[in-house]
Amino acid sequence: MVHSIKDANKMSNLHQTSTSVLKEIYTKLFKIRTVEETIAKKYTEWEMRCPTHLSTGQEGIAAGVCQALLKDDYVLSTHRSHAHYLAKGGDLNKMIAEIYGKESGCSKGRGGSMHLIDKNVGFMGSTSIVGGTIPLAAGLALSSQLKKESKIACVFFGDAATEEGVFFETINFAAVKNLPILFICENNLYSVYSPLECRQPVNRKIFEMVNGIGIPSVAGNGNDALETYYKSKKFVDEIRNGDGPRFIELSTYRWREHCGPFFDNDIGYRSETEFESWKLRDPLLNFENQLIKIKKIPQEVIDTVKTEIKREVIEAFQFADESPFPDVSELYSNIYSGDTN
Repeated sequence: MVHSIKDANKMSNLHQTSTSVLKEIYTKLFKIRTVEETIAKKYTEWEMRCPTHLSTGQEGIAAGVCQALLKDDYVLSTHRSHAHYLAKGGDLNKMIAEIYGKESGCSKGRGGSMHLIDKNVGFMGSTSIVGGTIPLAAGLALSSQLKKESKIACVFFGDAATEEGVFFETINFAAVKNLPILFICENNLYSVYSPLECRQPVNRKIFEMVNGIGIPSVAGNGNDALETYYKSKKFVDEIRNGDGPRFIELSTYRWREHCGPFFDNDIGYRSETEFESWKLRDPLLNFENQLIKIKKIPQEVIDTVKTEIKREVIEAFQFADESPFPDVSELYSNIYSGDTN
């Protein structure tokens, strides 16, 4: 009965959602998957020399959340940042060029995969420091509040970031100041190779803990992009109305290794059975099948989306390949440190 109610709600959401929104969410999902699968395929060519943390299997969260945001809203991300950058509208050419270490990259070839930025669409950066962008998002939210702007800040982070002191400090500060900020926890069950149960109390639910601190919080299925969109939109509307902050914990699962292009089910920290069970919840394939089932978006439209994205991806890698590396004379440009006197 529970499954029937869930299925009924899912179908209701599909039917009541505009065709344009459904198409945009699907486009985000397919673009993220295509870009990252191409990165995985080409990574062994040894032209990409920075670490890459891929989001294959987790695309539903980025696509759903960012669909609920406006272009001017702020987004910050983690070391696993490709999906958020692309879903927010970040420049694909500059992202691929950055991963190849080229001057035309979004961080001038100096940051690599984990340090992406595109302020033109409100993507304010990502970092390799676990939890490092959480307080930055609070700062952006505070600036918007002080300026009486309508912008909100949204920060993505994993379940392991909720074990960092700065997470609790920022949650408390956001609650005290009533900041216009949306916290998105992508709970993929693992911190590198460590499962959740060996890092946090067995009965703890992260969203309930945050709710107890004073921020309205919910949990959801991060592999369902449409469910994620509606949960995010509800909270985004409330935040923009002055009721913020809000917190969403979304369950998901990464298919590939923590860092790199390969699959790693053979090394023992997770089972093949677990992996296969999550793969059945593929956020892209399931969403596509739902769209075809309800016949709201014709197959030819889906095929056109796929063709256009595949072309964009090919062109982005060509752009990166043809772009120059930074000149050696620029080695120390835009590098900042403390007083050395």
